[in-house]
Amino acid sequence: MSNTKSIVIATLAVGLGLASCNSGSMRRNPGKIYAPDMTYSRAYDAYTENPNFADGQTSRLPVAGTVAMGKDLPDHLVEGDTNAYKSFTTDMRFTEAELGEGKRLFNIYCGICHGTNLDGQGPLYVSGKFAAMPANLKDAKYLHMTAGTMYAAIKYGKNAMGSYASQLDVKQRWMVIAYMKKVQADNGGDAYTFGTTTPAATTADTTKPVAMATTAAGEHAEKH
Repeated sequence: MSNTKSIVIATLAVGLGLASCNSGSMRRNPGKIYAPDMTYSRAYDAYTENPNFADGQTSRLPVAGTVAMGKDLPDHLVEGDTNAYKSFTTDMRFTEAELGEGKRLFNIYCGICHGTNLDGQGPLYVSGKFAAMPANLKDAKYLHMTAGTMYAAIKYGKNAMGSYASQLDVKQRWMVIAYMKKVQADNGGDAYTFGTTTPAATTADTTKPVAMATTAAGEHAEKH
């Protein structure tokens, strides 16, 4: 009797084991999918033929006069276009938290030379590695420098300072400038205009930057 029970139990154990393995394989291989294009869209590689467009190209240029969501004006101005950059500005307005982020980024990328106090006494200069003193951003020469001129310096570099375009995206550049302008305003510079509490503060309006981009591009074209 005990042998019979043992055989029955062993048989059941083997059967359950086979069933579990089979069900596992079924989960891994669910079989054919009905209308797979309804589930998985076909992907086209860049620079390959794409029948969905009239010219057959997959890679597309942005629609003229538009700005990607979450981005500021496109950097359509070219290096050396100093006069155009003097009036270059942004509609971005920053909260205290974003201003704090601007300070953090400044200390990382700018403070090494310009000093965390914006006084030109950064550790790289104080160490004696460079003879020329970096710009003292609290000096009268820089207190009234336009935000656009600062933006051009960050994007393209100036004198011994290299470009930081690859380290800081568009919004980060403006956050750094907003922080700098806030400090300058507290030291006799122009009134601070990047804060969310100013009359110029705007809400999330995606149409306004588009209009500004179109206007800026048109004005730039007229100048040339």
